[in-house]
Amino acid sequence: MASSTPASKDAPAPLAPHTPLEDVQGILTGTLFVALSLVFFRGSGLLPGGIAGLSFLWHYASGWSLGAAVFALSLPFYVFAYRAMGRAFTVKTFCAVAILAAYTEVLPLLISFSTLNAVFSAIMGGLLAGSGILMLIRHGASLGGLGVLAIYLQQRKGWRAGTVQMLCDVAILALALFVVPPEKVLLSILAAVALNLVIAINHRPDRYFGI
Repeated sequence: MASSTPASKDAPAPLAPHTPLEDVQGILTGTLFVALSLVFFRGSGLLPGGIAGLSFLWHYASGWSLGAAVFALSLPFYVFAYRAMGRAFTVKTFCAVAILAAYTEVLPLLISFSTLNAVFSAIMGGLLAGSGILMLIRHGASLGGLGVLAIYLQQRKGWRAGTVQMLCDVAILALALFVVPPEKVLLSILAAVALNLVIAINHRPDRYFGI
């Protein structure tokens, strides 16, 4: 009688893709967390990196609404998103950015701070943004912008996406010195560290199953 080898108990179960309803929930919740982080940043005069940081600079310098700046500055990067990540990712990302733009206009009508410590705001804003971006990653979406450009350049030119993203963020924070006080820029760096720690620790395909 032939013996059969039992399946390893340590082998991971086959991964089931998210349902459309789960994707909607993930995108709505992830963008809400990021929008909450922007409330903290705006309340303390800070700014994040990436396209959101450029949007803040535009918002601070021109008086444009933050939601409109986020949406408008994201538009050119959908070309890179489509070429680098495909149609489904691009559609989800477009929806995520549009929802984020709407949230950034609505949330200030619902939330206000009588006391807001700038250091706490930087850390809490970074943690919220990192958690929200992580949710979007797990559901095959992003907030587009410079991160997508970095992925595109990595695929087409061989440039390391992390290095490109870091250089873009450094350039944005350098530009911020012309718009916001230096101490606010330093606190914005603290926020970026908190954000990237959340993603670096929790976005680990070798440790966690699922995307």
